[in-house]
Amino acid sequence: QVQLAESGGGLVQAGGSLRLSCAASRNIGVITAMAWYRQAPGKQRDLVATITSGGSTNYADSVKGRFTISRDNAKNTVYLQMNSLKPEDTAVYYCAVDRIRPPNRFWGQGTQVTVSS
Repeated sequence: QVQLAESGGGLVQAGGSLRLSCAASRNIGVITAMAWYRQAPGKQRDLVATITSGGSTNYADSVKGRFTISRDNAKNTVYLQMNSLKPEDTAVYYCAVDRIRPPNRFWGQGTQVTVSS
């Protein structure tokens, strides 16, 4: 069974940093795009950052310049480095991984990020 294991969330003061990790199980097969989403209390799940198989990245305007998405293909892992954190970054963060054959999207269990003022 394909599983995504998330880690790295926690409580941090405004201006601090956190690094999220999401490792896909070895049986997932060929991975294409990888992404991070977040969902704040009472709000819709929003796209934060994406990275393609070729390494191209894209970011939501709210995190551009502060967050960096990266991947380690040998480890089937995607990372989100979060710097200069703000209280409005508080949310549950979810990783998403796309498989090409058969095409599927897999989701992590979510990890809580809380930023205090």
